[in-house]
Amino acid sequence: MADHPARADATHLPHLPLMPQSTPQQTADRVRAGMYRNDRASKSLGMQIERVEPGTAVLTMAVRDDMLNGHDICHGGFIATLADSAFAFACNSHGELTVASGFAIDLLAPGRLGDVLTARCAEVSKAGRTGVYDVDVVNQRGERIAVFRGRSHTMKGKPAVATLPTPAPGAD
Repeated sequence: MADHPARADATHLPHLPLMPQSTPQQTADRVRAGMYRNDRASKSLGMQIERVEPGTAVLTMAVRDDMLNGHDICHGGFIATLADSAFAFACNSHGELTVASGFAIDLLAPGRLGDVLTARCAEVSKAGRTGVYDVDVVNQRGERIAVFRGRSHTMKGKPAVATLPTPAPGAD
C-alpha cells in the first residue's frame, strides 16, 4: 500500500532529512550500515569494514587466488577497488549522497596470495560540494602497497542512505 509510510518503497521517498538529532558518529554508523547492506561489489570481494567515522574509513580485504593476475600477484584493479570502497564510505559518512568525481592510484608494491590488505581513508579537504580524500593501502606487515587520492562530489540535500519511517507498533 503506497499510502502506508512503513511500507513505502525507499526509492520513491522524497528527499528525507538525516536524523536531525543524531551525532556525527551516529550518522556515520547509519551510513555504514545502509551502504554496506546494498554494496554487492565490496561484499563479493570479501571486504570487511573495520571502522567508519566522520570523514574516515578503514576496510580490509584478503587477497584470494581468484584475485591474482598472470604474474601471480594481486591485480591492481582489486587494490584500486578496495581503496575506492574505503573512499566511498569515508566521503558519504557525513550523511549526504557523495560520489567519486575522479581518483588516481599509485601501486607501490605487489599484494600476494593470503595478504590481508588494509585501506585507511582520511578526508583531506571538504568545501562546498567537493572533497579530497587520501587512502593508504598496506599489507598485514605494514608495508605500503598503494596510495590513492579521490575527489568527491556531494549531491546537496540528498541523503547517503534512505531513512524510512519507524513502523507503528503492530504494523505488518
